[in-house]
Amino acid sequence: MKLLYSALTLLVGLTLARGDDSKPGSATNEVAVIKTTEGNMVVQFWPDVAPKTVENFKTLAKKGFYNGTAFHRIIKGFMIQGGDPKTKDLSKESEWGTGGPGYSIAAEFNERRHQRGVLSMARSSDPNSAGSQFFICDGDASNLDHKYTAFGKLIKGEDVLRKIADTPVGPSAMGEPSKPSKRIEIKSIDIVPADSAK
Repeated sequence: MKLLYSALTLLVGLTLARGDDSKPGSATNEVAVIKTTEGNMVVQFWPDVAPKTVENFKTLAKKGFYNGTAFHRIIKGFMIQGGDPKTKDLSKESEWGTGGPGYSIAAEFNERRHQRGVLSMARSSDPNSAGSQFFICDGDASNLDHKYTAFGKLIKGEDVLRKIADTPVGPSAMGEPSKPSKRIEIKSIDIVPADSAK
């Protein structure tokens, strides 16, 4: 019995050490396929450092919340931002960037660096104001480290990120040179098993 217990303890230890990707919610179990009018991007999640943020994003995606929204803010070399439900309505263009799911989630700042391809949550001046809006870094954005919740990373579709980031922009409603010259729509964000997105 003692030997069996030791063997089980060793097995559990080895599983935890290597990260068991068969467990629901593990970093490699599910990925997000972001289907856009410019092509598809695939991101893996980091539930080990931002579990609630990952769960919130997955829940919204599975409900179809992001379908028909757009990347409304693009700053080449910095990031592309989307996830605002108000971008579904062209008549609300002056309000783009202010929408959300009707609630906010607590920040989960962590040690993951904001580098090219990293998925992170957008927010207002309040650290705990993130809801549905997210951004994908298009370069080093280390000034955002420990201030924004990084929760995943692009693993496929680098060319699509580049294409979106290269979109010509004009002034936004706030005067920032970040408004895309054409609509870049998020057709859907599908949460699928990691091995099906390879």
